[in-house]
Formats: sequence, structure tokens, C-alpha cells
Amino acid sequence: MSSQVLDAEKKEKLNQQTERLAMLLVTADLSGSDSPETIEQLRAAVEEVWETARSAGLGEAVQVASDLKTRLATAQAVPAGSAALENELQSGITKLQAALAQAGSAPEQDTSAAPTVESGGVSRSSAVAGPLTSSALAQDPELVADFLMESREHLSTIESQLLTMERDPANADALNSIFRAFHTIKGLAGFLEFSHVQETAHEVETLLDKARNLELVITPPVVDVILEGADHLKTWMQYIEAALGGAPQPEPGDAGPLIERIRRHTTGAQPSQAPEAATSDLARLSGAVVVAPPAPSSAAPAASSGSTAPEGGERAVSGNAGEARSVKVDTAKLDYLVDMVGEMVIAQSLIRHDPDMSQVKSPRLLRNVSQATRITGEVQKTAMAMRMLPIGQAFQRMNRLVRDLTRKSGKQAELEISGEETELDRTIVEELADPLMHMVRNSLDHGIEPPAERMAAGKPAKAKVILRAYHQGGNILIEVGDDGRGLPREKILQKAKEKKLIENGDHMADSDVFALIFEPGFSTADQVTDISGRGVGMDVVKKQIQKLRGRIDIQSVRGQGTTFFLKLPLTLAIIDGLVVGVGQERYILPIFAVHESLRPTGEMVSSLPNGSEVALIRGTLFPIVRLNQRFGIGARSENLSESLFVICEGGGKRFCIVVDELIGKQEVVIKSLGRIFRNVPGIAGGAILGDGRVGLILDVEAIHGGAGNAVA
Repeated sequence: MSSQVLDAEKKEKLNQQTERLAMLLVTADLSGSDSPETIEQLRAAVEEVWETARSAGLGEAVQVASDLKTRLATAQAVPAGSAALENELQSGITKLQAALAQAGSAPEQDTSAAPTVESGGVSRSSAVAGPLTSSALAQDPELVADFLMESREHLSTIESQLLTMERDPANADALNSIFRAFHTIKGLAGFLEFSHVQETAHEVETLLDKARNLELVITPPVVDVILEGADHLKTWMQYIEAALGGAPQPEPGDAGPLIERIRRHTTGAQPSQAPEAATSDLARLSGAVVVAPPAPSSAAPAASSGSTAPEGGERAVSGNAGEARSVKVDTAKLDYLVDMVGEMVIAQSLIRHDPDMSQVKSPRLLRNVSQATRITGEVQKTAMAMRMLPIGQAFQRMNRLVRDLTRKSGKQAELEISGEETELDRTIVEELADPLMHMVRNSLDHGIEPPAERMAAGKPAKAKVILRAYHQGGNILIEVGDDGRGLPREKILQKAKEKKLIENGDHMADSDVFALIFEPGFSTADQVTDISGRGVGMDVVKKQIQKLRGRIDIQSVRGQGTTFFLKLPLTLAIIDGLVVGVGQERYILPIFAVHESLRPTGEMVSSLPNGSEVALIRGTLFPIVRLNQRFGIGARSENLSESLFVICEGGGKRFCIVVDELIGKQEVVIKSLGRIFRNVPGIAGGAILGDGRVGLILDVEAIHGGAGNAVA
């Protein structure tokens, strides 16, 4: 072997070329449909190494590269020969790295960064590395952030495609998609020296390879153990992300028992216990549907070194090859862009409503201002669309929950999804994870009957849980329903009386009775299970939906099923508001909370002994809230007959807000009021109106709660 030390330029070039070759191999799928293209890329990479090594006079590296060229020239892209080819290439790259190291071409501090590939796909350097080496995080945190982002996408693909395979074990496309996802995670983890992640992914990949070669049948127990492997990888992703952010967590548990179960399925040995352990822990079920947190703020675009974008078919459950191209952008940058577009809209509105504009006589200037207004509106729509995500990703996570809970309870149910392409603000999609999980769990535990009971009632043994999303009147309506027992009205009333929530509910409407299930601690379950029955969950659902400026309604028919209707805004950054005037001040009432407005008459208003006022409108009493008294400001008149009533709904109750005038409906950009005014009761935020004045956005529920409701 040549002992000469290469010059700095050639040393760096050879080092980069060898690392690129190793990276290509660990992320390659030599048995897939893209294998001819992959082999061609490997040939080109080896050719580059051969040329550089020859010009540097490095004889042994030239010989190794020449052997690799010969092997690739005769390579056949078939599944049966892919493992042997991969092992030969791995062995050749290991020899190349050794030759470069002995020739002085690889500096000592870089030997840990380049993966030394051995047979079986596990890098030699990572085999002795700790669970999370500090070198990988310190040398290239952006690459690690990219790894986390891409791995989460692959894990999402794995879960959805596994559930598809469980229904259709012969689905070769789904199997290949799962295999490629584990293969890529294994390769990238090896490159970054995350040995525990690499080992688990490698064992699952080996199991899947046997299935691809028709040596193993995908059965529910096999799906269980693969899902358990994916859950273990998710835990490691959270651990790595915490370490990357400087807040390390306790190291995930030992994967030894899991790997042993995977190997038993791989070899065909009978497991010592049923793999139901994967579904025995409710916390794991909840974790299966939590929306993955956004990538760390240091995340770079997918084009960063060493990151490979997932194939088009893997990014979406449907696997459409014609999926639109996309680029990954740091969410902080996206939020800043949306904020700046909002500022631009406000600035444009100030110009358009400036009093001096009414004196402008130039048609050209007016035409230019009008054009700027139109363009600003289009830019705003586009910027807001960038924040939108399809609700389908939240819906699809419920597949796993339904599967695990039905296997655990012995019930039979299938999830029907429609409208998954409906788009919502990214924040709303993320915040919907918990409410959806609680409602689906309650449907499966309380609503769906056991198969025998369903058949006795003339129903199919397999129940349906329905998730549906669609547009309605500028909002998004989400339905969560089932065809089970329906809500027991009498049982709910009895429980409410026991908890002293009501005195006599005989004349209550069904909607009011059903709304009682959202009270804290309320449950009609006869016994507490590890799924539900403790009275926590539905009150959290209501609070979360209200936090998203939405509302929730219930329809239920005894013996036919229950449907929850979630009405949500499209975005949280912009709100449709009714601008009202009280004295010299301007306030904004969210349109979704406004039912109607009217001018009262003297006969409508009555005073109660405690000083509160109520209005009798069409036979219904409504509490009255005077905004001028609520905020200590002067009104134009204290005579209610000279004012206006705006009937609003907050906290499930309707009441009248007294204002001096209705100024109009306006779409406003929500602004935070800062730390000092963040917790002012009755105020949710602020907005700059078209005339440049600041209008305060009212928190309708807090306004109602602070009014001392006398007839609620």
C-alpha cells in the first residue's frame, strides 16, 4: 500500500467522495423499482473515487474502486440478489475507508463522521458508539434536525401503510413502502451514529425483507411487533430532539425484549407471550395519535447534506405519484412571513382609508392604489394558504387508535373517513389531536356495543366510527359519529341530579341534556376502565374546541348512534368580526359568537332584585351585559331603547350585549396585547381597524361569565 500523504485538496476531495458513496449505499433500496437509477448513481460515485485515487497515485484505493466498478457493471436489480450485492458494496467501501485512513487521507476527527459500513447494514463506528453520541449533535445539528423531520415522515408512512397491510396482507406496494421507510431510517441513523435507532430499524427491516421474499406472512401479531418497533423509534426521536434542544430526557428503555420478539417472528419461533403488550398501556395508545411536534427551529431545508426526501408515494397515504413538489421551511420563518403580510394588509388599509385619499383626483393614482389593494389581498390569501394543512393527517392517526382499542375490548369496528383533503390552519390541526382522540375513545368504549349485542338488535356485528370534514359557511365542520347505542337521556339526567347540576330536567331539550356530558367529572359509565369512565376527557374536549374559537354540538338517537359536530374557523390568525361602537370606543365581536342584533323596546327589559337586568325576547329571557359598565366607559345614552342589543353565545348560554352602534363586519388580523394586558378579563386581543384605530377583540365567554348571570 502506498504510504504517501496526499495533498490537502485531494485528501478533502477523496474524503467527500467516499462519504457520498457510503451515504448513497445506506439510503439505497437495491431491490426496488428505482434500483437501476440507484445503481447508476453508485457507478458514477465509484467512478469519481477511482479517478481521484488514480490521479493521487493511491494504488490500493484504485484497485478497490476498480473492483467495485466491475461489480456494479454486472449488477442485476432483482430482490434475490440485492442482499448479496449490498454486502459486497459495503465490504468494498470499508476497504476504501481503510485505504484512505492508512494513506493519511482521512483526518482523525472525521473518522467518526463517515460511516464505516459492514455487512448487515450496521456501521462499524456506530457499533461501539453510545446511544446518542455528542459528536453527531455538535458537528452538524442541522443534519440531525433534518434526520428528525424526515424520520417522522417515514414513521407516519409506516403506521398508515401497516394498517393498510393488516386489511390487505397481499398489498405489495404498502409492504415495499414500509420496507423503504425503515431502510432509510436505518441508513441515516447509522450515518449519524445513533446505534440504538439503527439496530431496531435493522431488525424490523430484516423481518420485512422476509415478507418481501414471500418467506413470511403478514399477520396481526406481526403487525403488532412492527408497530411496537415504530413506537420505540418515535421514543428515540423525542429523546434525540430533546438532546438537540439542550434539554436531555431520561434515555428510552432497553430495546432488548422488543428485538428478541422481532427476531422470533423473523425466524418463525413461537413467541413466549402474546404481543398484546403493545396495546396494554393506555399512555402508548394516546401517544400513537399525538401530532408530531414541529421540527426544531434549526431545521434546514431538505436539500441539506445527507438528507434524502421521501419518495412521492410515501408522503401521502394514498401514494399518488403525481403529488405536488414541496420544500420544507422552518415554521418560525413561515409564521414571521404571515405576520409581515398581516402588517402589509394593515398598512394598505390605512392608506386606502386615509382622509387625504378622498381628495385625490388622479385616475392613474387611484387605479394604482386599487391594484395594490387587489395584489395585497392575493398575497394575504397565499400566505394564509401556506399555513393550511389537510385534516387527513389528524384523521389517519385515529386508524391506529381504533385498531388497538377494538383488539383490546373485543369489539368490532371500522373507521370511515371522508373529507380528509379539507384544509385547516396548522395550529388547529395540531390542537385537534387530543379532542379527536377523546371522542373516538368514548365512541368505542361507551357508544359501540359488543358484537353479540349488536346482532341481537339487528345491527351488523362490525360497528362504524365516522370522521367527516367539510366546509360550511366560511367555517370547517367536523363530524365524529358512530352507529352505536346513542346517548342515554334518562341516565344523563339522573347523573346530573346526583351531582346537583340540575334540579328538574323533564322539560330540557335534548341538546341541553346532552351538553351535560361536557361538565367536569361527569360520566355515565357503570365502571371505570383503563379507556374511560373517570369523567375526564369530554370537558377537556369542550375547552379545547372553545380555545380554538369553535363550538361543539351533539345529535343522538337512542339505539342508532351519536354524532358530535365541531364547528371551527379556517385560521386563528384572522377573524371575522362585528365592529361595534360604545361611546368613543370600538370593540370587535367574533362573528361565530353573534346570533342576531335588534333594537329593544321598553317592554322587553326587566330588573331583578339583585340589580341585574334581563330581556324577554320571543318568550325567552336573556341576561343583559352593558359594555360601558363592564369596562367603565361612557355610553351615548343610558336608555336601552336608544341602544342596540347584540345576542351572543358564550359558555353554552345566550345573552344580550348592549352597544351604541353597529359599524360593520370586518376581517381583522389578530394581534397580541403583550404581557401587561394578556390577562384582562373579557379581552381576547386587539386589531388595527381600517381607519387606523385599535379595536379590542372581546372574549364573549368571559364577558358573560363576569356579568353575574342571573337566569343561566
